[in-house]
Amino acid sequence: MSRLYYTLLLKILNDEYHENVCKVAKKPKEIIKLIRAGFKYIYEQDGLKFFRKRK
Repeated sequence: MSRLYYTLLLKILNDEYHENVCKVAKKPKEIIKLIRAGFKYIYEQDGLKFFRKRK
């Protein structure tokens, strides 16, 4: 993962960073897999979708 996307994840999660698991998906199969695993969509940039799930 590039530094830009890592920085974006930190901004999105702010203080809750240590209480979440973060994933990034691009392909529909990856997105479906994350949603089925309980991840919630939080942000999109450059065709990448960012998800998070509380620990």
